[in-house]
Amino acid sequence: MLWMLLLSSYLIGSIPTALIVGKLIFGVDIRDHGSKNPGATNTLRVLGKGSAIIVVLVDIGKGALAASLPLYFNLDVEPLYFGLLAVIGHCYPIFAGFRGGKAIATTAGTLAVASFPLALIAYATFFLVIFLSKYVFLGSISVGLSLMIYSFFSNEIDFELIFLFFTLFLIYLHRSNIRNLILGIEPKINDKNLINDRIPPKNGNLKM
Repeated sequence: MLWMLLLSSYLIGSIPTALIVGKLIFGVDIRDHGSKNPGATNTLRVLGKGSAIIVVLVDIGKGALAASLPLYFNLDVEPLYFGLLAVIGHCYPIFAGFRGGKAIATTAGTLAVASFPLALIAYATFFLVIFLSKYVFLGSISVGLSLMIYSFFSNEIDFELIFLFFTLFLIYLHRSNIRNLILGIEPKINDKNLINDRIPPKNGNLKM
């Protein structure tokens, strides 16, 4: 039972939401456009707000569903582990050639179930860093950093090593963004040139 549920968590995370939305509504592979990342941020950039909302909600749901499995089946196992497997599935989806997103929305769903206070801390930091820096990838990396720092100073959370590796994982996932920042070509969230990457829906619907 345990191993089947752990595998199920990975498979839930592997559902390539942005890829499905891009194919069904726009007839494109989002991994060929914008930043080429099949996640919510690039969905917003390439497919628009309506598609991005769908992707965010489904990806959050993937993490929440996976983290809820041990609770539903009354297993004495930390829900965080199941959610993190969904995060890995999201980043390396078996259903999409192991070319996935960068973990942030699925992590939010995981934390919402595993520890709602941690979710509040992580994503308050996420939005604050984006507001101050205008770089989404810095906000994404700050999620891991805030979790790691909080776990080191909290007597209630005992996941220091996990969150350390998670932070390093986020840095690895965003290595192209870091390289672009160093080269001076990483776009800010308010860069007006991003509108040039927008693709119209093939059926004329979902305009937001």
